[in-house]
Amino acid sequence: MIAFGAATTPAARLRAWLAVRHSLGGEALAVLALYGLYELARGLVAGDTGAAERHAHRLVAVERRLHVFVEGNVQHAVHGLPGLIGLLGAAYLTLHLLVTAGVLLWLHQRRPAAFPFVRTTLLFASALALVGYFAFPTAPPRLAGIGVVDTISNGHVNLNGGLLSSFYNPYAAVPSMHVGYALIVAVALLRYGRGRLARALALLYPPTVLLTIVATGNHFFLDAAAGALVAAVAAVPSALLVRRSAPAPLATLPRRTEELRCCDELAA
Repeated sequence: MIAFGAATTPAARLRAWLAVRHSLGGEALAVLALYGLYELARGLVAGDTGAAERHAHRLVAVERRLHVFVEGNVQHAVHGLPGLIGLLGAAYLTLHLLVTAGVLLWLHQRRPAAFPFVRTTLLFASALALVGYFAFPTAPPRLAGIGVVDTISNGHVNLNGGLLSSFYNPYAAVPSMHVGYALIVAVALLRYGRGRLARALALLYPPTVLLTIVATGNHFFLDAAAGALVAAVAAVPSALLVRRSAPAPLATLPRRTEELRCCDELAA
């Protein structure tokens, strides 16, 4: 009775749910609901604008010491190529969700055994990111007064005001989950995809996302590094969770059946 009670605790039920693949409709509803809560919680982490700007300047100081403070140079170089900055702005607003959703759908339909691990890693990474947003609210380069401009907000899309700003917190820059998500889905494509094209796209996707977030003035390079770290950390409990809940290998089933039969005979 104690074991049964422990197995039916909310935490145990959540672990059991996360460790397996469910119907497409159930997965879609759950992921959309959780992502909505994630975005809402991130939007509520308004923080102190002054603190966010100070944190951004601390990142700048660290990057200067590491000789990687080149966000302004990257943006300037991209502006020199006609049409590229607009393309990257559109990519920043769309790729993050479209590619992640597309890879999850592909895994659910074509690689069902791999789906729970990837989905759960994304969810754990999102939860860890929220901790970062609460603990270290940071202004993005475009709002830090360091010479990097906002290339996205204009008459059609405004990240700093209007309805979109109700769910978008510009001071939730560390870690960059654009990069975190990109690495998770890229590794999934590399491991479970077939063909050179899938692997080539997987290798190109994270660098493309990195260029996008830096050139548009939305993240520092250190934000990207933090996002990569979050993705790696999130993969550890996800792997343990899925491994513990994995069914026994078929090769062991006959032996276990014989063991159970022997126990029944002894009991009789």
